Amino acid sequence: MNTIEYFKEQFDQLDTTDSLAPIRQRAFAGFSKMGIPTTRHEEWKYTRVGGFFNKDFQAAGAIASLTATDIDPLRLPGYEAANELVFVNGRFNAALSSIRSADLAVVPLEEAAQGEYKDIVSTHLGHSSAYLQDGINALNTAFMQGGVLVHVKKGKTIGHPVYIYTVTDARTGSILAQPRSLVYVGERSQLQLVETFATLGTQESFTNGVMEIVVEKDAEVGYYKIQNDGAATSLVSTTHFRQTGKSLVYAVTLSLGGGMVRNNTNVVMEAEYCEAHLYGLHFQKGSSHVDNHTVVDNVKPHCYSNELYKGILDDQASGVFNGKIFVRPDAQKTNAYQSNKNVLLSGTASINTKPQLEIFADDVKCSHGCTIGRLDEEGLFYMQSRGIPEKIAKSLLLHSFVVDILEKIKLEDVRSWADQLISERLELEQ
Repeated sequence: MNTIEYFKEQFDQLDTTDSLAPIRQRAFAGFSKMGIPTTRHEEWKYTRVGGFFNKDFQAAGAIASLTATDIDPLRLPGYEAANELVFVNGRFNAALSSIRSADLAVVPLEEAAQGEYKDIVSTHLGHSSAYLQDGINALNTAFMQGGVLVHVKKGKTIGHPVYIYTVTDARTGSILAQPRSLVYVGERSQLQLVETFATLGTQESFTNGVMEIVVEKDAEVGYYKIQNDGAATSLVSTTHFRQTGKSLVYAVTLSLGGGMVRNNTNVVMEAEYCEAHLYGLHFQKGSSHVDNHTVVDNVKPHCYSNELYKGILDDQASGVFNGKIFVRPDAQKTNAYQSNKNVLLSGTASINTKPQLEIFADDVKCSHGCTIGRLDEEGLFYMQSRGIPEKIAKSLLLHSFVVDILEKIKLEDVRSWADQLISERLELEQ
């Protein structure tokens, strides 16, 4: 049985009567046509995922018996004052979640699609498929179950950050998990989101997650994605921002662990004077692979975006950065900047980087660039000449390389925790 046939058999077992069934059916038709991307697909040229689907995955959600005791070690600092959303094997688990903000609504997608939020769902759910035309994105939509709508009311500031824990229970078998969420931030509202990923057990797992975030006029969204999972895990994580009014998006992605990680981060600026800041850091060892794909689509004029991604690669690790900036014909007065910087610590580590500009307007300021190099030998020599051991000197230099990304995390508790993870990786902790 090939991959398409396998998923067709699984798809035929889904409920075909709920409100999301037509969306799923269209998505599965797209998946059947496109299939799992191969290296012949330009956007997947350096990342091979086909082999990960040759597994006998257990049905997502079949092992959902986790307790609060299982989740406690995964909680982020400051969780006592946060809204916590827990997804287990791709499905939202209300019993393990805590909603502390009165102006924050968390509604199952099936319910939202036919209730007071149906216009939001029909307008925005699935918008990412226009930018991710591959079978991976379509597969998530086709098997969309247990997803949620996170809704912030107009004119409200959510004082408690939202922590999203994506947990995979792979203790007794291989798991394919496909979490799905739609986040809607109303006019003049503010929201801080933190998303983490964790796998329990040693069996193989593949998480294919999609989060679509709609940002209305005069709203602000801060989003922080932190990945620090095991070597037997594979992850494709899509975060799709849609700025429908003049608004601010601020996103930081940290990839510190995982066997294969692919991050898709899209920002679509559909109104004048939108602003977006994208920052990323990946620090890899062993034979891990991290692929960061970004898209900033300037649809309207007077928009501003700034993008900085950094990478550190050691051992046989490999990395990819592919960043695209589109400036549409109507998007005059666009300011868009993109930079990718990488440090290779071994002769067997590798990075493929491809910053791109596609400009169809004539009154813009856009730039892009990338660097790949070794650790600063002069700086290392200077520190050693002052009595600092080589190992500590290297760690300090690398920490100085990443600190400007860590500083972009505005939530103090989360920033300190992320800094500690980096320090432990650099062996700066004594």
